[in-house]
Amino acid sequence: MTSLEHDLESQREGRDPADDNSPAPAVLDKDGVRLAVDGAVATVTLTNPAKRNVQSPAFWRALIEAGRLLPGSVRVVLLRAEGKSFSAGLNRQAFTPEGIDGELSFFDLARSDDAELDATIATYQEAFTWWRRSDLVSIAAVQGHAIGAGFQLALACDLRVVADDVQFAMRETSLGLVPDLTGTHPLVSLVGYGRALEICLTGRFVSAEEAVASGLANIAVPRDQLDAAAQDLASAILAAPRDAVIETKALLQGAQGRTYDEQRAAERQAQARRLRDLAGLGD
Repeated sequence: MTSLEHDLESQREGRDPADDNSPAPAVLDKDGVRLAVDGAVATVTLTNPAKRNVQSPAFWRALIEAGRLLPGSVRVVLLRAEGKSFSAGLNRQAFTPEGIDGELSFFDLARSDDAELDATIATYQEAFTWWRRSDLVSIAAVQGHAIGAGFQLALACDLRVVADDVQFAMRETSLGLVPDLTGTHPLVSLVGYGRALEICLTGRFVSAEEAVASGLANIAVPRDQLDAAAQDLASAILAAPRDAVIETKALLQGAQGRTYDEQRAAERQAQARRLRDLAGLGD
């Protein structure tokens, strides 16, 4: 269990976190992914530090399963990784003719017909989509390298807390591919088209300082303070009423797709629901 999970549980029960060292039981622990749930907080941990938490189709299937296993009580999902690197991206063995054991190689995928290829990539993308569900707030705590698919996994979350040693990079284009794991939309939304294009086409590293300055990250802290910073952010979110958080998130998520007047109307409608709910007049 992370320090965040301990402290939140202790706050709820009026205990000192130092008095309780028992971990929350893992709901899922397979293929480099572990899910633990403690009340309103779920923690997804990447658990293959020896290989810098590289990703594979089996890893993505485990992430999809983790999303499906979340109970309705969960309000905040923390994504973290063991080891020095958050995730070094896709296992390079997928680029070889042999591929990853038990999985289709890129060469096999290329031989698929259009419908099959599209469906396969869509399935992979599912591992990156559930983090932005309207009833959750997801926080990625990112240290070290977050490359390619690792970068896109961090981008899949609503918020990012980064260590001062973080190194983001989008390397797909330099390999003759494109970022296809849902990372392009949030990247452009966060840093703008010009910077997003330059980051993707050059494959360069984005430091913690630049990540915060560009809006890619919410805060950067020393590596040994990463868990505490994520804890502070999660605690602040949990302090607000859940329905108000859900309505606010929906308003902000939809803002870019609405005109100014449409957004004004959406604000009025959301506030009407909140006022009636607070007055006990809701459905």
